[in-house]
Amino acid sequence: MTDSDAEVRTSSTSEPFCSPTRTFSEAIAVCFAGYFDFYGRASRSEYWWFCLFTILMQWAALVVDAVAIGTWHMTYSWMVTLACFFPGIAVAARRLHDTNRSGWWQLLVLTIIGIIPLIIWLASRSKNKKNVYNQADCSA
Repeated sequence: MTDSDAEVRTSSTSEPFCSPTRTFSEAIAVCFAGYFDFYGRASRSEYWWFCLFTILMQWAALVVDAVAIGTWHMTYSWMVTLACFFPGIAVAARRLHDTNRSGWWQLLVLTIIGIIPLIIWLASRSKNKKNVYNQADCSA
């Protein structure tokens, strides 16, 4: 691993981006560091590790709600949802940028059938070439 791979990325549009593979902890750190960062690009690993983190946190919060409160009031679950909502939207926008699509395509989730192409796009390979979201040429 080189020094540039180990650095946590900031998503300014002037820096190169070659879709580095992220570990679980790196992905969480990058997503929360870019809480409202809707610019730049995110790798598949970054997006899916954050999705897994959100799901695990939701399950843990539901268990804590059931054990600590004794009923399903979902107090902690709502706190997790609020804490992860904007980073989740931001990393999904950056992930769509990495596939050369606008982050506004996330609105497809409001339709029933639109979820299918959205999941396909979020799971597709990175476009490691110049695009309107980041001008770095990472074809190597």
